[in-house]
Parts: sequence; C-alpha cells; structure tokens
Amino acid sequence: MTDTAFTRALCTASLLLAFAARAAADEKAGPKAPPDEKAAMEAMTRAATPGEAHKRLDPLVGTFDASAKMWPAPGKPPEESKGTSENKWVLGNRYVEQRYQGTFMGQPFNGIGYTGYDNVWKRYVSVWMDDAGTGMMVSSGKASGAHAVDTHGTVYSPVTGKPETVTEKLTVADADHHTLEMWAPAPDGKPFKVMEIAYTRRR
Repeated sequence: MTDTAFTRALCTASLLLAFAARAAADEKAGPKAPPDEKAAMEAMTRAATPGEAHKRLDPLVGTFDASAKMWPAPGKPPEESKGTSENKWVLGNRYVEQRYQGTFMGQPFNGIGYTGYDNVWKRYVSVWMDDAGTGMMVSSGKASGAHAVDTHGTVYSPVTGKPETVTEKLTVADADHHTLEMWAPAPDGKPFKVMEIAYTRRR
C-alpha cells in the first residue's frame, strides 16, 4: 500500500470512529440513555454495505461501443463521434468505474467517471472528469421508474466562469443497451439537449 493510500485508509477509519464516538456522546447526553455503540456500529455497517440500489448498476458493467451526439447550440446539427467505454465494479461492488476513450470535434477524448449509491443520503452520486477540461462534475439524483436515473450537477462555464446546472438521464433499455442524455442552459436560460450517448455491449 502506498503512503497516500495508507493515509486515506487511516482517514476513513478515523472518520468512522469519530462518528461512533459522536453517536455514543449523543446517546449519553440524553435523559439517562447509555451510549449505544452497538447501534452506531450497525448503522455504519448498513451504510457501507452494497444493496439493491447498487445492483441496479449491474447492466452498466462491461465493455461498450458508444455512439455520441453533441449539440453546440439549439437548432444546430450535432457533432457525432464514436468511442469505447470500459466499466467495472470497484471497491467491493460499491462504485462503477467508467473509462471512456473516443473523439470530440475530431480530437482524442478521454474521460473517467465513478457512479455509486449513497445508502445514507438515499441518492445516486456520480463524478466525471475528462481531458477536455480541468474541472470535475459531481451529480446526484434518484431513480425514476424501474430503468432510469435522473441526476443534477453543476459545472463552471469556461466562458463566463459561472456555475451552470446540468441535468442527466441514464436509461437502461436492457442488459446490453443504455443511454445517457444531458441538458444544459441555452443562451436564453432554457434547457436544451447538449449530449446523447448510446452504449451497446461489445460481443
């Protein structure tokens, strides 16, 4: 284990112990209620254990051929490109790691993303980064129906430097096909579709 990994592991362990101590202190501060360390540990175990919400992400795991469309402005024709997405479970089936390789506007494009479900917050959470910028987009949201997840995130415009809200919809058609759509504010402030990526499992 590297020094950085070891340090992060220590930080995580320290944080869990701090939560347990705080829970015990809160119990002790109540009217004659003894600290319940067992209940605190059980709560942390539930928070850390992958469940049914995580299993909904199973269809995303594998190698997929991607067909992407990106609209530069409302009413403009989309830029179309191809790519490959390699997705795998990491950290004990808690997060799906995505590594995307393709092109954008005729140039090589590479991105990395992580998607998981927060048992405490009761939301799906994802983070995305790529070599088209230096920022990270963090999104969160809930399942909408049996086969879709709607999330909202914030990105900073490289033109204005101001934050803008984007909306994403992940739709799983079946075990071999899923689609990611994204909407962002147009110049008039109204949302318009800026991206659509169709993924097909490689055989």
